[in-house]
Amino acid sequence: QVQLVESGGGLVQAGGSLRLSCAASGRTFSSVPMGWFRQAPGKEREFVAAKSGGGSTTRYADSVKGRFTIFRDNTKNTMYLQMSSLKPEDTAVYYCAAGSTSTQAMARMIADYWGQGTQVTVSS
Repeated sequence: QVQLVESGGGLVQAGGSLRLSCAASGRTFSSVPMGWFRQAPGKEREFVAAKSGGGSTTRYADSVKGRFTIFRDNTKNTMYLQMSSLKPEDTAVYYCAAGSTSTQAMARMIADYWGQGTQVTVSS
């Protein structure tokens, strides 16, 4: 059974940092894109970042460029999202996803597997 489990969420002050992790099990995702998404209260889920299996292609939403970094450790079948300079508008449930044809498709929320999410709250 394939599982994606997010961790690392929490409460942080504006300007602070958090690192999210997404641990995959049940299959290896080293050759396929993985990505991060978020959903704020009352809003639709939105794309945050994606990275190709080999790591050569990375995409970010404009709202997080320069502040968030996505990276992967394929030896651990784990993906991370380093978030810095956090803003209250970054408050959301963050989800990881895996198994898409490309980072472009991932950015359109086309993915085979999804995690359950981890809450990130940024206080002002």
